[in-house]
Amino acid sequence: MGDRWHVEVDRGVCIGSGMCVTSAPEGFRLDTARQSHPQQSETDASEEILAAAEGCPVEAITLTMLGSGESVYPPED
Repeated sequence: MGDRWHVEVDRGVCIGSGMCVTSAPEGFRLDTARQSHPQQSETDASEEILAAAEGCPVEAITLTMLGSGESVYPPED
């Protein structure tokens, strides 16, 4: 069984660029106010979801390991 992540979008930071939807359309959606939402708050680890988090221009997406809460993105310094 592979890693599972908790996906969260800080809608106070999100600017609605849609980069996450472009990178991972199965992982994110924009609401009518152009705010990003994860399709599921818990998901299997995937390159597409990670690419969406890394590509967010305002770093509004955080990924953490389910269970341990260890940060996947952004990386801890």
